[in-house]
Amino acid sequence: MLKKIAEMDSGAVLITGDGKRLAEIYLNVWGSRGKRILAEHLPFKVDGDVYIGSPFEGDDFDVYLILNPLSRPKEEREKLTEWLKEHRDKLVLLYESKYVKDSITRYKLRNFIDYLIAYKRETVGFERVDVMRLDGGKVVGGKTYVRRR
Repeated sequence: MLKKIAEMDSGAVLITGDGKRLAEIYLNVWGSRGKRILAEHLPFKVDGDVYIGSPFEGDDFDVYLILNPLSRPKEEREKLTEWLKEHRDKLVLLYESKYVKDSITRYKLRNFIDYLIAYKRETVGFERVDVMRLDGGKVVGGKTYVRRR
């Protein structure tokens, strides 16, 4: 399922739980395929060219990185929801530093997300990644990956 996300050409992916390494991998893969990337700012290193700016001001990019969409005020989340509705033909990576998994149902944003990746570092020496496929805001498939440190 993680590989399928890397091969996407359009859609929205939400990574929660401070999964910087996963977000970095996806941006690098998409950038290596020749896609132009616009990020609000970069909390991690990305190989290749990444433009910094507001995603709401430019429509000539293939991939957009939007940071902490769920932590924003309600008005900004509604603006983002409208923007996502208009940009279904683009790749959008939503990166949320706080952990959100089942509580995604509280947000309208769930209706525009194709995949939710919930990263969690457990205290007993392993990392857990839950990947869920969403369709119309409902979970239609999922897989859990575990990595021991």
